[in-house]
Amino acid sequence: MTRILVLTASILGGNSQQLADHFVALAGERDDVTITRRDLVADELPHLGLPELSSWQVAPQERTDEQRELAARSDALVEELQAHDVVVLGVPLYNLGIPSQLKAWFDRVMRAGVTFRYTEDGPQGLLEGKRALILAARGGEYVGTDLDSQTPHLKAMLGLMGIVEVDMVFAEGLNMGEAKRDAALGEARQAIAGRIDRV
Repeated sequence: MTRILVLTASILGGNSQQLADHFVALAGERDDVTITRRDLVADELPHLGLPELSSWQVAPQERTDEQRELAARSDALVEELQAHDVVVLGVPLYNLGIPSQLKAWFDRVMRAGVTFRYTEDGPQGLLEGKRALILAARGGEYVGTDLDSQTPHLKAMLGLMGIVEVDMVFAEGLNMGEAKRDAALGEARQAIAGRIDRV
């Protein structure tokens, strides 16, 4: 059974959400797949602060009630990530980056000693064997340009945790006219359909 975690982070509930919905509809037809969805806008995480970060550094048996509550937030997200084989990210492009809601999720699952560790040869991911599919929706056209800082950022964060098998589906030019938008979304849906049997 392939366990898939689908994360979305569109404040508009827009194109990236539609691509994620399309993926879920197609993948849900497979008998060997289970899907967990997490909407990071509907279930918004606060920005990571020092008290929460510090709570991770305290041994569980020594935490205060407040520290236990703060650490439990990250622990639950990490356990959810660890329990799945594939991570699907529905990601809009906001100001050349990822939504802050998605960054807040990454800030809680990228934990030294838990999802990666430091070695004499540099960081080593501890979530090896997992795969990721990124469904990227963008108003303009950025792939292959210096303005596409989002793609390497996402791959680097996933890679730090050991998730190095990362596939990308882009829907670009969505704010550049209705014809271009419809064509880009249609191509993205076809690309998603072509990947369903490989997740």
